[in-house]
Amino acid sequence: MKKKIVIDSQEDAEVKKVERNIYKDNYHKLVSNPIIEWLIYMVGYAIVLLTVSALFKSFEINTSHLGIYALLASIIIYILNQTIKPLINYLTLPLTIISWGFLYPVSNVIILYLTSLLLGKQNFYIGGFLPAFFIAIIISILNILMEGFILKPITRGHKK
Repeated sequence: MKKKIVIDSQEDAEVKKVERNIYKDNYHKLVSNPIIEWLIYMVGYAIVLLTVSALFKSFEINTSHLGIYALLASIIIYILNQTIKPLINYLTLPLTIISWGFLYPVSNVIILYLTSLLLGKQNFYIGGFLPAFFIAIIISILNILMEGFILKPITRGHKK
């Protein structure tokens, strides 16, 4: 039986170290791009929407085109959250205060219904207010978990 002895030279170790650093730098440059970071978030939120759609019969997203409607819904929800949601929160603030915050998800339900209106009922369907209320809460919880455990480590991991 022959034994093979491999001796790494100092140069080979340095070359491997440089290759690893190049790979890390390219990864960090790609992920630190704001557009790529935004796309990663939108895909993550689309996965959350598809997950909730699979869990509840009263919430459906058309998956016939490889989840493109989930991606469109996540983009629409993002835009509505940035533009209309502050106004909705301002208008529902007295109800939120009176109910001690229990009606805060109503603004998320309104955003979901607006998304359903924009995408059409055949592509994004919500069946009733009460299921939409609980679905909005679950989507919020899953978004928090997705952002904290998956998206932030991916996009912010390079800023240590």
